[in-house]
Amino acid sequence: MGSRSVAWIARLAVVAVVCLTGCATVRGLEARDTEKLLAAAGFKPQPIDAAGTDVAGATPAYQLVGRLKDGILQYSFADPDRCRCRYVGGSSEYAEYGRLATERRLDEKRWRAAEDAWDRNSWGVDF
Repeated sequence: MGSRSVAWIARLAVVAVVCLTGCATVRGLEARDTEKLLAAAGFKPQPIDAAGTDVAGATPAYQLVGRLKDGILQYSFADPDRCRCRYVGGSSEYAEYGRLATERRLDEKRWRAAEDAWDRNSWGVDF
């Protein structure tokens, strides 16, 4: 194997590490934001066992899912890494979560629009 091959392998390894680290960071930030919204909506955190499995039912990690439990629709969101818990709520909590998430998206759009308008006009140039 030549020195060029070793250099390419090293570069690819660095790129792979950077990409994987970036993805994990983004996932963690998204999970934290989702958990804040869930808590504000009234979802209650429940611990996940030490093995990291969801004892109350296989809730996929970082996904809000709805399931029937004793004839009642129950929603859950599991975070096995950061809080090692799952957030559980019913239909009213889910509706409030949807309202809060929509409100947050609208606020972000308004903020971006205001920032874009400010950026265009900050140099005294009207595009």
